[in-house]
Amino acid sequence: MTRSAEVRTPHPVDEIPPARKIIPFGLQHVLVMSAAPISSVFLVGASLQLDPDLIVQLLSITFVFSGIGSIIQSMGRWGFGVRLPFMMLPGGAPVVMFIAIASEHGPATATGAVLLTAVFYFIVLPVFSRIIKFFPSLVIGTMIVIVGVNLIRINALLITGQPDSDAFGDPMAIGLGVMTIVLIVLLFRVLRGMVRQLAVMIGLVTATGIAALLGQVDVPDLSGPVATVPELFPFGRPEFDLLASVPLLIFALASMAEATGQTAINAEIVGKKIDITKAAPRTIRADALVSLFAGMFGTSLMVTSGENIGIVRVSNVKSRFVTAAAGVILIVIGLITPVARIIYAIPAPVVGGTGVVVFAILTVIGLQMLGRSDLGDQRNMLVVAAGLSFGLLPIVVPGAYSGLESTLGSILSSGVAMGALVAVLVNILFNHIGRSRSADADEPGASTDDAPDDDAPRGGQADERAHADLPDHDEAPTHAEAEASDPGRSNPRTTAEHDPRPRTTSRADHDSHGGTP
Repeated sequence: MTRSAEVRTPHPVDEIPPARKIIPFGLQHVLVMSAAPISSVFLVGASLQLDPDLIVQLLSITFVFSGIGSIIQSMGRWGFGVRLPFMMLPGGAPVVMFIAIASEHGPATATGAVLLTAVFYFIVLPVFSRIIKFFPSLVIGTMIVIVGVNLIRINALLITGQPDSDAFGDPMAIGLGVMTIVLIVLLFRVLRGMVRQLAVMIGLVTATGIAALLGQVDVPDLSGPVATVPELFPFGRPEFDLLASVPLLIFALASMAEATGQTAINAEIVGKKIDITKAAPRTIRADALVSLFAGMFGTSLMVTSGENIGIVRVSNVKSRFVTAAAGVILIVIGLITPVARIIYAIPAPVVGGTGVVVFAILTVIGLQMLGRSDLGDQRNMLVVAAGLSFGLLPIVVPGAYSGLESTLGSILSSGVAMGALVAVLVNILFNHIGRSRSADADEPGASTDDAPDDDAPRGGQADERAHADLPDHDEAPTHAEAEASDPGRSNPRTTAEHDPRPRTTSRADHDSHGGTP
């Protein structure tokens, strides 16, 4: 093959699979993450005691904007969207904050808070873009581990039920969840080729079929209108209360940090060279844009999710056109009411078992990133330890901050946000403030040959320099060029990705216990 032919070879991210592949691969993403919009909307509906017709309308618009956001992130135009295989979902922590604001000040004020926060993203982003250097792989890896553990816990509760419910530990539900996990693992072992890449979806569908034979699937009610027409400002004219919006505004800062980490890890998995200082703002702009318009229809903040990263990893299908196709499927689900109800009928333990596998893989990805950091350096070790401490506390002990004032308690209870914030601050304290070549050289075991420049951060400095020297995403070299210029470069082909809906209890019972991420 000539060099000119090699240059024309697209990167796997930019390849367009044939329809016979792109549709099932896109559907696999949808089935894994479909529980997130459903559980989030039903939690809002149960908490605010909304009319059933309004709940159906909110569910429809949440699916639609999840699809629109996924398409924007995957295709990327005019500075919006990072052009990586991403899915967009309603954020778990923002849903809880939306409910808290609506309960205290009314749904119209909660809608106003979402719109203010979306605008706040745009205002703060230029400043945030200048501090991305404080998010080395050390911090990002810590964030990914916290995200993974949190999602494992949420999906495990879909299998076991809530601890204070009568159905907690139901043997049938646990059996379905364990069976789903075993099925997915065995399918990866025995299947080959494209079918193996669909092992997660095949396992989920097979487990649902077995559950139906055991009488564990509720037959959905397909009566009613075929199409749903969303209503603008379903809670009435939005009311803007800056003080009431503070929890969401603070979350926005942590969300930008999380989006940076998700962008970096996604690019790494698909082998796409990006300039993180330019790519992360594109991810955040898309989140802000979709949140702004979705908020007008009554949703909470929409965020780009790392939950589908596990699917990308396990299937090794890296094309962003697959997640764009998933976005189209989500829009169809949102507009055609019976389709959403059919997906809602998938037993929660089956969804939970699928999620446990996928999000455990996401956790491993975070651990792999941490493994490339110098954890032998006590400073770096403490950065990770501090981030995990504050991030995992509200996850392993739900309600740990329930005795605090509501706004402060809501902020501290967001494990991902707190873990990211603490990791960044401790990394700055240990690896940026007051560090110099001479100071490092005085420490036992320090090597002056390996000491960083005075202006370079110690935490993950090599990773930051690598990002800084990379071309802009739109100007990144093709996959063939990258391999030609670096024969030693490997494109790892590793392997296995939401949500919260307890099958062992009623939807309302689960939602009232806060079973969202």
